[in-house]
Amino acid sequence: MKPYPRSERVGIKIQTLLSELIQKKIQDPRVELAIISSVQVTSDLRIAYVYFSVFGGEERIKEAAEGFRSSHGFIKRHVASELGLRYMPELKFLHDKSFDHGTRIDQLLRSVSKESDPEE
Repeated sequence: MKPYPRSERVGIKIQTLLSELIQKKIQDPRVELAIISSVQVTSDLRIAYVYFSVFGGEERIKEAAEGFRSSHGFIKRHVASELGLRYMPELKFLHDKSFDHGTRIDQLLRSVSKESDPEE
């Protein structure tokens, strides 16, 4: 028996392919600095939720999402040819807020640390 479900293996493969594609083939400046943080594929392999993160403000996130939307056909064709599945999962690009959340928690912890340190 495989150590983890097929949907997870397909998600890892899609994440690898997308990361390579962004680095080497996509020329759109809106997505070239995006990081694919994870891919969650439904158990029936019909939908792949692609979580990406970009550094910058809300405007940069919107630009990256629009870049992924405009490159959707190219991305899907390339991934489908490499994936070798009967049906290519529908790719849905979503902003991963966990990095922003982690940064905010880190800032709060640092501010509390500075406030409680009497030497500073």
